[in-house]
Amino acid sequence: MPSLVRRRLTSAETGPALRALSAWTPADVPGGSLHPGDVGWYLRFDDAAVLLWLDDGTPVAVGFLDGPVLRVTAAPGADVGAIAADAEEVLGPGDDWCDGLPMPGWELDQGAPWLVMSWTPRPVPDRAERAGEVGADDAADRVLVQRAAFEGSTFTVERWHAMKRSPAGALAVETLVRTPGGEPAAAATGWLAGAGRCGLLEPVGTHPDHRGHGYGRDAVLGACAALARRGASAVAVATPAANEAAVALYRSAGFTVVREHHDRVRAGRPA
Repeated sequence: MPSLVRRRLTSAETGPALRALSAWTPADVPGGSLHPGDVGWYLRFDDAAVLLWLDDGTPVAVGFLDGPVLRVTAAPGADVGAIAADAEEVLGPGDDWCDGLPMPGWELDQGAPWLVMSWTPRPVPDRAERAGEVGADDAADRVLVQRAAFEGSTFTVERWHAMKRSPAGALAVETLVRTPGGEPAAAATGWLAGAGRCGLLEPVGTHPDHRGHGYGRDAVLGACAALARRGASAVAVATPAANEAAVALYRSAGFTVVREHHDRVRAGRPA
């Protein structure tokens, strides 16, 4: 009888998946596709479904469909070939990308690299230290920044609350930077994986009306400092290499590029 079993978890059931991902997160930059924070950000959706693979009852991989991309992180030493073979069963038409598994016959997508960047804990400027943490009273302004920063964003106050009340909510650290006049200018969401493990930024945004004044850097450094105070050994972020503004922002905050990352794409997919 096969020992590998795949479970589909609702948001409320994701505790075991989050604990497994936290245990697999190293002190330096994570090597897999998913950090607990990636799942935490995904849990803003009411219909979020997280996949948990178990081998003889022990978690060996966690994943979810991020649009057309299947994102998976496997446990160190797991049989990724067996997990990849099973994962093909969850893919539908158009689900032609995978991040984190060597899908049989798939190719590396050479056209859209991501940069994985890392920040090592250090003192940050006072202005960043003063970046306010986001509470329920700030949720509307946090959402406003997100929707202004990302065209097509579907973030809402309701989804912010869904994220915060999910099993990942306690892992989130959010900062909101305002202008001297009190207008919301930039925000960053950071995620813990436990003391001595690498944290993650996901997402970060600056309102278009307030770019060029250092507010985004303050939000980033404020979130990094808050993660470090809670025990994070480092902070990682991933951004498309083509997003020159984001890369410049993270470099200005002291992040360094650790590696270039490519998804895998289904061979022979329709153009």
